Amino acid sequence: MAGLPMMTEADYYALFEAYADGELAGPARANLEARLAADPALALRYADFTEMTSTLRAYGQRQTVRRQLQGIHAGMLAADETEAMPTADTAGKLSHSVNPILRISRTERKLRDFWNGHRATMGVAASVAVLAVFATLLGLQMYFAAQTKPSMYGYTVLKKEVESIKKNQKDLAISLNRFGGSGATAPLPKESSGTGFALTSEGYLVTSYHVIQGADSVLVEGRDRKRYHAEPVYSDKKHDLAILRITDKKFTGFGRLPYAIKSGQADLGERVFTLGYPREDVVYGEGALSARSGFEGDTAFYQVSIPVNPGNSGGPLLDERGNLIGVVSGRQNDAQSAAFATKSSYLVRLVDSLDAAKSGAPYRLPRYGQLAGAGRPKQVAKLQDYVFVVKAFE
Repeated sequence: MAGLPMMTEADYYALFEAYADGELAGPARANLEARLAADPALALRYADFTEMTSTLRAYGQRQTVRRQLQGIHAGMLAADETEAMPTADTAGKLSHSVNPILRISRTERKLRDFWNGHRATMGVAASVAVLAVFATLLGLQMYFAAQTKPSMYGYTVLKKEVESIKKNQKDLAISLNRFGGSGATAPLPKESSGTGFALTSEGYLVTSYHVIQGADSVLVEGRDRKRYHAEPVYSDKKHDLAILRITDKKFTGFGRLPYAIKSGQADLGERVFTLGYPREDVVYGEGALSARSGFEGDTAFYQVSIPVNPGNSGGPLLDERGNLIGVVSGRQNDAQSAAFATKSSYLVRLVDSLDAAKSGAPYRLPRYGQLAGAGRPKQVAKLQDYVFVVKAFE
C-alpha cells in the first residue's frame, strides 16, 4: 500500500479500529481520511474491516442472547424440579383443591419477566438471523447462476470476482472478543480483476473488454506492487478487446517493450505460453495452438490447450520467440483444457483504425522482439515487467 509500508493485517486493524473509535489524533485522522479518499484499494480494505466488525457485533449479540436463554432455561428446570419434589407436609395430600384458583406459575412468570426485559434485544437478534439466512441463500443463488450463465461470447470468460470479505481464522480470532455492539455498514464497491499487458511504451495497455465492462474506475498493478490509475480509451466488444491508458502523472513510461505484436496468423501445433494473474502472483502456463478458430468456429479467436482460470482474462498469448499472437479471453464450458484467445491480428487492425481516426500522436506498437533465442525462464523474467493485474471497481 503506497505510503503505508510493511503494514501487516493486524496493523491495519489497529489503525482502522482507532479511527472508528475516534482515538486518532487530528493530523493522523486527517491523513487517513485523505488516503481513503485517494486510494480505492485502501478504501476497500477499510470497508472490509467495517463489514467484518459489524458482522462480529451482530454475532456477539446473538451469542449473548443465547447464553441468557440457556441460563433462564436452566433456572426454570431447577424451579420445576423443586416444585415437583414432595415435602413432609404435602406427602399424601391432594396437590390441587377441587376449585383451584387460577394463577401464573413460577415458570411462566420468569418467561414473562425475561421477555419484557429483553424484547428489543431478541427482536434485533431475530432480525439479524433472518437477514443472514436470506443473504446467504441469495448469495448462493447468485453464485450458482454466475457459474452456469453463459457469457456474451458463448463460453466462460475469465474475469475473477474478488470477495468482499477475505479474512482468515487468525483475523477472526483476534477481533472476536473486541466487539459486542451493533453498527451500520456502507455498501461495498464490487471489485473484479483480470490481466493486462503493455501495448505501447507511452502507457497504453490491452486487456479483455469483459474485465473492465461496467467499471467506474480501473487500477493496474505490476509485480513491484506499484499501482496506477487507468481509463478505457476504446473497447471492442465483438472481439473482447479493450485499450486502457495510464492517467497518473507519476507514470514515466514502460520503456522499450521486449516483444513484437504479430499481425499474421500463427501456425497450428505451435508451442505457445501465457502469463496471467488468476492469483496474487503471476502464473505461467504453456501448451499448443490447437485450432485456428475459436468457439463455434469464430475466426477472430484461436483455441489453445492451456489450462486457464478466472483472472487470466486479458493476458498475453505468446509464441516460442516471445512475441504476442493473442489475448486470452475465456475457456470452453465443458472442456477445461480448451481456452480461447483473440488473435493479435485483430488487435493490430483495431490500433490501425484508431490511428487513422485520431488527430493526435499515433500508437507506436513494438515491431521487433528481443526475446528470440532466449530460454523460457529468461523470457518470462523479462516479460513480467510488462504484465499487470487489472482491477475494475463498480
